[in-house]
Amino acid sequence: MNNESKGMLLGFFGIAIFSLTLPATRFITPYFDPIFIGLGRASVAAIIAAIILLIFKQPIPSKQQFKGLAITALGVVVGFPVLTSWAMETVHASHAGVVIAILPLLTALIGAVISGERPSVHFWMIGFLGAAIVTSYALLQGNFSLQKGDLLLLAGSFLGALGYAMGGKLSQQLGGWQVICWVLVFSFPFIIIPTLLTKPDNFAIIPSNVWLSFAYLAFMSQLFGFFFWYKGLAIGGIARVSQVQLLQPFLTIIASIFLLGEHFDFTTLIFAIAVVLVIAISRKMPIKKNI
Repeated sequence: MNNESKGMLLGFFGIAIFSLTLPATRFITPYFDPIFIGLGRASVAAIIAAIILLIFKQPIPSKQQFKGLAITALGVVVGFPVLTSWAMETVHASHAGVVIAILPLLTALIGAVISGERPSVHFWMIGFLGAAIVTSYALLQGNFSLQKGDLLLLAGSFLGALGYAMGGKLSQQLGGWQVICWVLVFSFPFIIIPTLLTKPDNFAIIPSNVWLSFAYLAFMSQLFGFFFWYKGLAIGGIARVSQVQLLQPFLTIIASIFLLGEHFDFTTLIFAIAVVLVIAISRKMPIKKNI
């Protein structure tokens, strides 16, 4: 198996884990403040990340690498988690799963800028077509006007893509799991205070299944899922492996139906299929690397 195939496989494992993020977030939204959901999960994950770094005695990143880690943190620790948590107050998880299908295009775009990858013209044509389908879906569901939740999801997707691309680039230097661990540890001093300020007044009244969902977000969505994702981006290429995210709408919709009891929306399914079919073609499009 070549590096590109390995990267695609690792990327799929990461996306499979991430696909439960929106349903889990939607489930716990009635019980927690969106800031606590977004930053609280990262605060918990940061403690585990610090322990892992100490156990494996990882060297401290350079000053230049810390700049990249800060940008990554803005995307995957603050931007995407917090904004999608707010969005889950107004839109269904299955709806959000299709809207954030714009992530592959955004990740490829940013990856091309920061890592020197040069996808072909046909790759970009397919990517923009997929983005147009996603935008059409959001407008259709919102009676031809973008809902507040859609705007939050789109903003979160941009920041998430920035964190994915920058983290993927850093993973080529530091390693996949090392990047997310350092990102979380770096972020901890900045996120712990808003986490404590927005925590529930009474932890005891929160149902156990809500805490289990929060734990999934902290350990899987915010930490271990990135072990696979960043490693896949590092060895398979950011633009190429980012397209695996097109499977996420399917997985999110299925999870939302079975875990949240959300209504099966045929329109959502059609758009999800269209997005995957259109952008999956990009798998065959050439991507060059600047020397």
